[in-house]
Amino acid sequence: MAFTDRVRFLVAGAVAIGAIGFGSAQAQQKFDLSPEQPNRLRVEKNEKRIAEIKDFKFVENGVFTVGISSSGNLPLHDYASDSKTVIGYDVDLAQAIADSLGLKLNLVSAAWADWPLGLTSGKFDAVISNVTVTEERKQKFDFSTYRKDELGFYVRPDNPITSIKEPKDIAGLKVITDAGTNQEKILLEWDRRNVAAGLKPIEVQYYDDDAVKDLAVQSGRADAVFSVNATQAYAAGINGKTKLVGTVSGGWPITAEIAVTTRKGSGLAAPVTNVVNDLIASGAYKKILDAWNLGPEAIDKAQTNPPGLPKSGS
Repeated sequence: MAFTDRVRFLVAGAVAIGAIGFGSAQAQQKFDLSPEQPNRLRVEKNEKRIAEIKDFKFVENGVFTVGISSSGNLPLHDYASDSKTVIGYDVDLAQAIADSLGLKLNLVSAAWADWPLGLTSGKFDAVISNVTVTEERKQKFDFSTYRKDELGFYVRPDNPITSIKEPKDIAGLKVITDAGTNQEKILLEWDRRNVAAGLKPIEVQYYDDDAVKDLAVQSGRADAVFSVNATQAYAAGINGKTKLVGTVSGGWPITAEIAVTTRKGSGLAAPVTNVVNDLIASGAYKKILDAWNLGPEAIDKAQTNPPGLPKSGS
């Protein structure tokens, strides 16, 4: 999935938010935007996993060097309140993996278009930057999955809509989405199926300005927004102006997952997958997700090189 336009909510210190669930506001929690991240979850090193990487040659001895996109946004990753320290879910997961492997963490910023070359050339050991598993990418890279690639439907908190799970649920609605994206393709396909079944068509709306988009939802000119779940979950928690009523795989009708990306055949993917499964089993994985309001994107089990999204045209 491509990175969305950057949306920053960088307020010094911790920002109080309401965690938004399916159709209802949950208990208050806080997003810590400080550069120190005192509450970041740390885990003990795992000797079994350390033994699995004994033959891997890291960019720097004793260090897990991770490529991360320079154009991210929270909750995945962005700059802290000091405008220079990168924080977010991606960073927390990278730190937990590094801890498990007995390594220090070094983040290397790279433009989204440059991460493939940076990885193959040995600039970093892995990329943790919202990379979706695809069959085309699997020809050059190995993958260790860690999160669902999810899109979300969000509505105004007092909207009577409580669930959107399938095409018929959007019949007759006014829905905002992003032009030229997977979410637009999915939305238009759902609408096509509805019309073919004799249901009311939807009205698709597009906005370049986030403020205008928000106003459309709050004023009732639009019923729902269908876009990247992670960024919407974060925004909903910050301002409380929307609620989540349904998620759809970013690769619908195929399940799509986000993965730690490593060099093809390097031998690092399997140990990283094992570490993620250790984190799932211990409960640390869930805590890291919940800290950034990303619970709906949890996976039950990490996999190495699972089926990915098909090549274009296949």
